[in-house]
Amino acid sequence: MTVLTWSDDRVEQLKKLWEGGLSASQIAAELGNVTRNAVIGKVHRLGLSGRAKSPSSAAPRQRKARPAPQMMRVARPVSRGNTALAHAFDVEMEPDPVAYDNVVPMSQRLTLLELNEATCHWPIGDPSSSEFFFCGGKALNSLPYCAHHSRIAYQPASDRRRPAPKPTR
Repeated sequence: MTVLTWSDDRVEQLKKLWEGGLSASQIAAELGNVTRNAVIGKVHRLGLSGRAKSPSSAAPRQRKARPAPQMMRVARPVSRGNTALAHAFDVEMEPDPVAYDNVVPMSQRLTLLELNEATCHWPIGDPSSSEFFFCGGKALNSLPYCAHHSRIAYQPASDRRRPAPKPTR
């Protein structure tokens, strides 16, 4: 590693180039054997803040005039009279069909020791219970789950962020 000291001649050259409006990279290339960061550090230590502005950057830029945004009025429902006494109507929505995840044929259910690459590894139930099992269905190529459980496990990020619907009673 070469240690470079800033000689008086190099400092004077740095000051002239800095006042001339050159960038730190250009000054480093001009001085030679010095990095851009070394130039910036030396300028900072010397307190060289004023720079000659190029004529293009000295004058403020003219901004393009934008057309005034059009106001769009949204019609609101008209309610007259005492709205506190208005009837609130409950809208009944159809409940989503209940998907029973635990409905796996008895012949398809597998224990941990029975799993292999061709079977679905989806766990069902409480692992501490004696009724715990794995799906055991036919796994998709290069995936550990069957088609049904792959749709549950691999959801797009936008679907995972969507809040789950609240159950209706």
